[in-house]
Amino acid sequence: MRARCSGFIAAALLCISPAQAADRSVEPIVSHIKRQPVASTALAAVGYSERSDTLEIEFHNGRIYRYMEVPLPVYREFMAAESRRRFYHSKVRGKYRALRVKSKCTR
Repeated sequence: MRARCSGFIAAALLCISPAQAADRSVEPIVSHIKRQPVASTALAAVGYSERSDTLEIEFHNGRIYRYMEVPLPVYREFMAAESRRRFYHSKVRGKYRALRVKSKCTR
């Protein structure tokens, strides 16, 4: 049974390194990157922080990933791409260090 979330819920980051995957005591970090909805078959929303060169992508399946050290020109290209899904697969996925963002309310 899924827990219902009420009010504002801050997204939290969880590093998905193999060593920490089994360790559930890792404290989450709150994400303050605002994401905007995008028209895409796979992506639901995208956010970027110029201050930290961080790209956040929310997928239609509910998963959210944060990509570190993504240059601003790559983000701009990504947002202007004809297919953001294709751009993601060819220019982002596997090219930058990624963190999984925990966004769902759980008990």
